[in-house]
Amino acid sequence: MKSKIHRCNCRKIWSVQNRKSRVTASSVLLNGTWTTELKPERKCNPKGFVTTQKSGEIIFNPTSDLVEQFVKVAKLLYDKENVHFNIDQGEYLYFAEDGTCYVLRKKKEVGG
Repeated sequence: MKSKIHRCNCRKIWSVQNRKSRVTASSVLLNGTWTTELKPERKCNPKGFVTTQKSGEIIFNPTSDLVEQFVKVAKLLYDKENVHFNIDQGEYLYFAEDGTCYVLRKKKEVGG
């Protein structure tokens, strides 16, 4: 089932929702493929989301040991004014407690 992930800055948490539920967490690890989705015609925010088709790949408040199995290779940036992401798709993401979103690779894939 498709899930949408976005940052709720007013509460400083990440929100993950699908058609059946909505869950919030301080950090989220997306251990699978993702794409971005833009809805510039919406009158309210958020207008940009990260989406995934497999809810089972979403890990809420992951342990540091689990996150350390990955290497941060880039930041996923969202331009709120222009409703644009700097990267459109990928395989792994870490939504950190401080509101930063990192594109990840498994350590063994980068020789680490």
